[in-house]
Amino acid sequence: MVQTLPVSTAILGFGNPVRADDGVGVYVAQRLQEALEGVEKCQVFDMGTSAFEVLFQLKAHQRIILIDAVVNTGEATGTIYRLPASEVEAQIEEDPLVFLHGLKWNQALSYARKILGDDYPEEVEVYLISVEDTRFNVGMSDEAKAGADQVVALLKERLQNE
Repeated sequence: MVQTLPVSTAILGFGNPVRADDGVGVYVAQRLQEALEGVEKCQVFDMGTSAFEVLFQLKAHQRIILIDAVVNTGEATGTIYRLPASEVEAQIEEDPLVFLHGLKWNQALSYARKILGDDYPEEVEVYLISVEDTRFNVGMSDEAKAGADQVVALLKERLQNE
């Protein structure tokens, strides 16, 4: 029987916790930091609204899991979408004057693929949680929090049992 080692996984939670439900990715990251403490080969990063820094978090990992909010889905707040990053990656822009502070994480993934080459993680997946309220407000709706809690439970179960 061949025993496989756990895949080195980085979990990146994005969002703005002072923009109501937009903070779901950060909420998930904070909960997973506690829940996965001591889980070998797994690091959780609260990325806030920093997308370009993704490039420097990817290199040491074979798998990346990103969590963020998504608006205007037409589905109920808290609905969860799981998809491979290839479904949402933006085309690489060759413009050397790209404004880094305005770069979104999906664009950062495209740049990471180009910059890291063979060191780009083998597996990238994205969890998006449907939200509606992104107004300036500290705290999330119960529905967004319920969706985030589902993602926390799913990832905790999955990563603790690998």
